[in-house]
Amino acid sequence: MEFKNDIAIIQQQATQTNVGVIRRQAILNELNIQKGQTIIDIGCGGGYLLKEMSLAVGEKGKIIGVDSSDFQIKSAEKFCSNLSNIELLCCNADSIMIEPISCDAVTSTQTLEYIEDIDDVLRETKRLQKQNSKFINISTLWDFFGFHGPDPELNKIMHDSMKGQKHPMLPVQLSGKLEKLGYKNIKTQEINFFIRNKHDNSFPKCHEILMSNAARNMGVSEELILNWQNQLKKAEEDGSFAFTAYSILTSAYNS
Repeated sequence: MEFKNDIAIIQQQATQTNVGVIRRQAILNELNIQKGQTIIDIGCGGGYLLKEMSLAVGEKGKIIGVDSSDFQIKSAEKFCSNLSNIELLCCNADSIMIEPISCDAVTSTQTLEYIEDIDDVLRETKRLQKQNSKFINISTLWDFFGFHGPDPELNKIMHDSMKGQKHPMLPVQLSGKLEKLGYKNIKTQEINFFIRNKHDNSFPKCHEILMSNAARNMGVSEELILNWQNQLKKAEEDGSFAFTAYSILTSAYNS
């Protein structure tokens, strides 16, 4: 998945909301980072998780950020410019040019569901990991993602424009795929959000903008998009608005 220019900026803004903060904290808690570790983040985006992990591993540790978007890599480079223990790689997740058996952990947030051949990516992560190192992924259950309140038919048109995921229900499949590759102690943790308002800097507001742009690119008329946005506003005023995002953190150990 590649976020370009203005879309990438909105995506980065979404990672700075309370939803993004809670997801990053969940990953950090599960990692239990030790000084001197090497950790790779696949789909690192603007580098917010990279920065927090960098401070945790210390000067003797190393954080590697991987993203297929040159724009995102440049954004991460700027955001993390004062940290010397971060390396950034612009490449695909199934072909990461670093030494095998070199990482103490691999993380990914809402990236794997957009990749066609996820099995290739999982084999690549396993190649990079040391024995007993940790794999952590957060993916959204996209069948349960989105806005509630507008006219159902119009709401469906808008939501259908965002269905670009190759694996929209990845958490359902991921544990089995990891088990087949020999991962052990596979666990899942729910990270769910039920939000009743969308102020300007909120996660729902970011996704209202992203969904509107996606609908526009799919040929949905400006009239329908504006109508949907107005319905969201009215639903919020009436107290019938909600935004749901159900995500799953999957963790496992490389055996």
